[in-house]
Amino acid sequence: MDVHVYTWIALIAIVVTLLAVDFIGHVRAAHEPTIAEAARWSIGYIALAVAYGGYVWWLGGSRYAIEYWAGWITEWSLSLDNLFVFIIIISAFRVPRKYQQEVLLGGIILALVFRFAFILVGASLVNRFAWIFYIFGAFLIYTAIAQARSSHGEDEEYEENRFTRLVRRVFPMTDGFVGGKLLVRHRGKTFVTPMLIVMIALGSADIMFAVDSIPAIFGLTREPFLVFSATAFSLLGLRQLYFLIDGLLEKLVFLHYGLALILGFIGVKLILHAIAENNLPFINGGNHIEGVWEPSIGISLGYIVVVLVATTIASVWYSRRKSVEAS
Repeated sequence: MDVHVYTWIALIAIVVTLLAVDFIGHVRAAHEPTIAEAARWSIGYIALAVAYGGYVWWLGGSRYAIEYWAGWITEWSLSLDNLFVFIIIISAFRVPRKYQQEVLLGGIILALVFRFAFILVGASLVNRFAWIFYIFGAFLIYTAIAQARSSHGEDEEYEENRFTRLVRRVFPMTDGFVGGKLLVRHRGKTFVTPMLIVMIALGSADIMFAVDSIPAIFGLTREPFLVFSATAFSLLGLRQLYFLIDGLLEKLVFLHYGLALILGFIGVKLILHAIAENNLPFINGGNHIEGVWEPSIGISLGYIVVVLVATTIASVWYSRRKSVEAS
């Protein structure tokens, strides 16, 4: 896909504009969003992400549009898993409800920066070393197995990562939140507030998810522009999605199984591609292997959609059944 530098500039401008709208229109005036407000904005972001696929279609054709949509749906579904951790972190720091929008937006901005760096590194590896798909595929299959074995319970506790602990050690911190401020000057000394620490915790925690999601999306498209587009649009709507489904995520009891099936499928797809494009000298003499079947992007998109729909329906049915039995 031939992407002009101006197209990249336009994408970055869209991302910055949406972040500015979020900050000016919602975050700057600290408040607790209603379910209706969160629903309207979530639907708006989803519609915008889907419509952007139409722009990709116009720009490069149907193949790239389908790759983008498959990548976006995958990243969006994986971002639901992010919300479990976001909820745990925000609850652990006891962030006041009216300041949670600002915290989430700050964390999302950091996540976008980290993801962009991961994408640049990933694209460089993919372009230079075809055998990296063996590693990506094996890692995703391992992650899928771990995901299937995991569960998200209410008894989970947040543990600070090393980066967050380092910030605590290096910079003095206030005892509590100081409005929505990130830094406070007191008696000639600068203090960080828990608000900044939470943002750093959210952004740095996303690195863990980037390690899973970036290889996954490279299994659907190897175009850096599409990878970043899908990643950006999946993250931009997270703030609204958080307030829409906060408290409802626990009802998606089979979500981790669905994510495991998706990651496993993409992992196998990557390994099949690595075998077909093989250049490792100890496999087939370093030559490509003919006749290896790889699922098309259309099959991949259909599989992802079916798994997510089936997982959601099964989760809702099971939750309702348990609720009826409990009553």
